[in-house]
Amino acid sequence: MAQPLRFRRAPGGWSADRVRSQLERPLDDNLGATASDPWFAPPSGYEARRFDMDDGSFALFCWTDDDRDPPEGAGGGPVGYWVGNTETPSELWRTDKYGFDEVPYPVSRWVQRELLAALHDDEPWLAAYPHVSWFFLPVFCSKDGAETTRAFFRDHAAGFPDATREEGTRFLEETLRPGTLDEYREVMAGKLGTSASLDLVRMSAAIAEFTAARILTEAGYEVTPEIEVTTGHSLDYRATDPDTGNASLVEVTRPQPVSGRSASDPVAAVRDTAETKTSGQLEAHGGGVTLFVDCTSFPADDWAAVREAQPEVRHRPAVVLRARPDGYVEGYRKGSVPVDLSAAIDWV
Repeated sequence: MAQPLRFRRAPGGWSADRVRSQLERPLDDNLGATASDPWFAPPSGYEARRFDMDDGSFALFCWTDDDRDPPEGAGGGPVGYWVGNTETPSELWRTDKYGFDEVPYPVSRWVQRELLAALHDDEPWLAAYPHVSWFFLPVFCSKDGAETTRAFFRDHAAGFPDATREEGTRFLEETLRPGTLDEYREVMAGKLGTSASLDLVRMSAAIAEFTAARILTEAGYEVTPEIEVTTGHSLDYRATDPDTGNASLVEVTRPQPVSGRSASDPVAAVRDTAETKTSGQLEAHGGGVTLFVDCTSFPADDWAAVREAQPEVRHRPAVVLRARPDGYVEGYRKGSVPVDLSAAIDWV
């Protein structure tokens, strides 16, 4: 799977002539490129060009004689910054890559203004959801994932069954608005994926992690994602009580609805999915992890069957839950759950 959009940093002196000969000309020869001034003014002290290719891909390049705030470990001096979802010119092949938060803030801010304007030009309805637009920008504008990630929100309601795109996207907008996950934007946005094929199962599973973060935050916990443990695995979250400092580990799994899997009924689907998780990653860890089994993909009738049966999931402690786009979450517990989620989940 490809990676979210990142910057390439090209040390050395750049000029309009060098940009034209070493970037614009190769792009035009291979893809057909139109070079123009950027839509927004570049940062003070920088010059910039925008490249739009005939295949719909794009690139932005800005350069300066004095990089006053280089990424950690990089030197100052003259430099150029490239970002785009198109072919990379050979002149930039051996350059280092950096995330949006690693390059100088004025460069990152300028590029994101350009990308957001282009995103909202292509998908005007997303303009009503600024946090979703910004947070997922590295995948919304990625080389292979632009079409699939946008379609996941636009055509599949961000994985919510029987919901409109507005309802599903609003759930993520409200989840991201507090800024809880901003620090982890690159890794969390990347979970949605940048594959050219639309994988609704994987994408919906990624959204389950955002749902878990929302539940934990609403319950009063501070969340840290991607916790490495001694088994070599990474668990989805550490939830810390800010008053006591006590921390609990949380892992999330999201069963597919019966219509998309071999299980004969929703109760079996819950058991099978949880068993896959517990017989692998959680078994290796050896306990001490709360398992969230997120049944949000289940239509109402399937969830009603699970809610009535409240099946065991072969792991304790566990929380089996289902979220709706309006933020309502209901669920049940198995075992002694170390995190108090009563403020966020309606127990059944």
